[in-house]
Amino acid sequence: MKKGYFVVLLFLPFFFLAVKQLDNSKNITGNSFPFNSSKTLQVGDEFRYVVSYSFISLGEIKIKVTGRNLKDGITSYNAIGYIDSYSGLPFVDLHQVYETVMTNDYYSDFFRGVIQHKEYKTFTEYNFDYPASSVSIKKGKVKPYQLWTDSTTQVEKKYQDGLSILFYAMMNSGQDKTINLPCFVNEEKVNTKVNFYSKREPVEIDAVDYEIDCVRLDGHTDFVSVFGLTGNFEGWFTNDEVSVPVIAKMKVIIGNVTLELVEWKREGWKPPKYN
Repeated sequence: MKKGYFVVLLFLPFFFLAVKQLDNSKNITGNSFPFNSSKTLQVGDEFRYVVSYSFISLGEIKIKVTGRNLKDGITSYNAIGYIDSYSGLPFVDLHQVYETVMTNDYYSDFFRGVIQHKEYKTFTEYNFDYPASSVSIKKGKVKPYQLWTDSTTQVEKKYQDGLSILFYAMMNSGQDKTINLPCFVNEEKVNTKVNFYSKREPVEIDAVDYEIDCVRLDGHTDFVSVFGLTGNFEGWFTNDEVSVPVIAKMKVIIGNVTLELVEWKREGWKPPKYN
């Protein structure tokens, strides 16, 4: 099961952003759900999660905002996600790194994924050129460098990758909305349905000694994402301007897993208390 059964929240996807800023070209259609401009990201934001299957801790996911870019008054972000299984597990040995460059409305501009195999690493890159309605695809081996795939295909709208979708969800949580998000995964154009809710819910995690004020989302995907996500998922995000994913429950290749926030780095921030 080398393809992986961890997920970046979806929302990391959804799990789980080098930058070229894009404008909103008039020929890009299908993205009618605007992002919530009251939400904010900060360079250095870092969130660590433990992934568990039943009562077994499988590994960790770490998400970090690594860059902020300003061009023509428009802001975009870089982020990176690390996925690592714990050593000594008999049925999983997973080490993956995913990078994304996001447009100003939190769609994918560039995506790179690196997977550690037993004896070598492989990479996949998607470089979107929305004004030209195209995406270039490169796949190969890291060391020694070998390029196995170098192709281009047409895109008629903006797409999410396996990591940018997480930040899209963060920036749009707390609304009563439903959207089918176009995703470019495994060189396929697919959709992920996401339902956002504004109702506040209390959530408990081991990292704090009080109930956290959260809002929920859920959804469904019919394809297998880069992290193994498939089928139904749900997650709870903090009900504030940071909108940190706190808990996620989802179906992956091996069954149902839970992701729980265990550590964070955000200047001046702590999870909001539910009252």
